[in-house]
Amino acid sequence: MSQLSNLYLFLYNSLQSFGWALALFRVLSSFVLTKSIHGAYASAGELICFLQTAAFLEVIHGAIGLVPSGALFPLMQWGGRTHFLLAIVRGITEVQELPSVFITFLAWSLSEIIRYPHYALSCLGHCPSWITYLRYTAFIVLYPIGLAPGEMWLMYQALPYIKEKHLYGDSFLGLPISYYNFVQVVLLCYPFLWLKLYMHLFKLRKSKLSKRHERKKKM
Repeated sequence: MSQLSNLYLFLYNSLQSFGWALALFRVLSSFVLTKSIHGAYASAGELICFLQTAAFLEVIHGAIGLVPSGALFPLMQWGGRTHFLLAIVRGITEVQELPSVFITFLAWSLSEIIRYPHYALSCLGHCPSWITYLRYTAFIVLYPIGLAPGEMWLMYQALPYIKEKHLYGDSFLGLPISYYNFVQVVLLCYPFLWLKLYMHLFKLRKSKLSKRHERKKKM
């Protein structure tokens, strides 16, 4: 990888690290100050929408070979998160104060303040082993929390509002299904698509941590 590409990736991951750390700070500050979990979107929602939208760059990074991840898994994660965040949470004000938003934002932020610093420090070639371990271990707990009581439960809770408002009806004109039906299908498929990504992360974990263990043995 050229020095210019490496510098770009370092800057991108550093900025994402800072952004997600700020998002986590805002979510937790709101919780501490108000003694309530209902202000997560008001405190950090727009920032998280921006960070998640900008993460489409990671799909491009994989597609052009800038990173070895490829485009499929980054696209699956980006597409699922972005639809949930922009189409549902941002699009339906009635769900923005639900506990599931707090749970999702907390799980996402904790995941990303580990993942992005790991990538940034790896660009420098000096990533501490404990950060590598956290990167490939914390997801085991954080991803299911973000999925079940977070994303899926909130999408289920949003269904009555989607139906009542005929949400995004114009976009589905002429199609055999409505957006309401689309979200129902997404809820049915979500666990299977998520499981594919989850298993992929376990494969990565085995590969990365075994390499870390081999380097330790050589030292």
